[in-house]
Amino acid sequence: MDATTLGKIILFQKNEITEYHIYSRLARQVSDEHNTKILGRIAADEMRHYLFWEKVTGQKIKPNRRLITRYAFIARIFGLSFGLKLMERGEKLAQKHYDAIVSAVPSAKGVLADEHRHEQELLGMLSERKLDYAGSIVLGLNDALVELTGALTGLTFAFSNPRLIAITGLVTGIAASLSMAASGYLQSREEADEDKSPITSAVYTGIAYIVTVMILITPYLVLPNVYLAWLVTLGSSIVIIALYTFYITTAKSQKFWRRFVEMAAISLGVAAVTFAIGSLIRLLGIAT
Repeated sequence: MDATTLGKIILFQKNEITEYHIYSRLARQVSDEHNTKILGRIAADEMRHYLFWEKVTGQKIKPNRRLITRYAFIARIFGLSFGLKLMERGEKLAQKHYDAIVSAVPSAKGVLADEHRHEQELLGMLSERKLDYAGSIVLGLNDALVELTGALTGLTFAFSNPRLIAITGLVTGIAASLSMAASGYLQSREEADEDKSPITSAVYTGIAYIVTVMILITPYLVLPNVYLAWLVTLGSSIVIIALYTFYITTAKSQKFWRRFVEMAAISLGVAAVTFAIGSLIRLLGIAT
């Protein structure tokens, strides 16, 4: 075996022992018994893979402690689904590397088959509370982005006082967040999903809305130039859309760009319409 192939195998060996510790820690973190069992089985498979590569290389390898801590933290804060799907991306990369060295180590085909099985188990194993309420978060987040980005754009080109724009946006946002929370409550009741609490759905919707509002009006509170504040607000809107889209598409194994472009186009489209309205108001001398 040449040195390059041996070096790749050692990297795979380190990856397997690292993932063994990650899955083991996640199995201890989750409260769902079914998820705990699945994670435990995958951890056992990862250890078996590590021992396989150890026989090939004749070396004992230590895990990457930073990766273990990182994924445990990600899963705790952002949910098990998101953390595991990030892990799944690593699994796919590993599969490509395994294919490249099967000719050098033919028995590695069994390890590769396990990796494919892992992916299928991960896709079907999760029922997570955070994702159950993703629709409520989308309702609050998307409406806040569309409505407030549009409203602030119109106000920016109608008025020249950034503090007035911020206060108007805040009052509008608070009223709208209460309205959206009520809508989230009623929508959840209509869905008749016993696993989802209508009150919790309303809280998720309202919080997502008001947090987005606060982010969008902040530039008008700290920047004296209304047009600069508007540009920062638009940039913040795009960043929020990108971050949330990355989160939900990763957790649900969906395509990022299609969903991101769709949400961004709606938000910026409304902003364009209100830009025209605000400009017309100023042109007519209705506001200063």
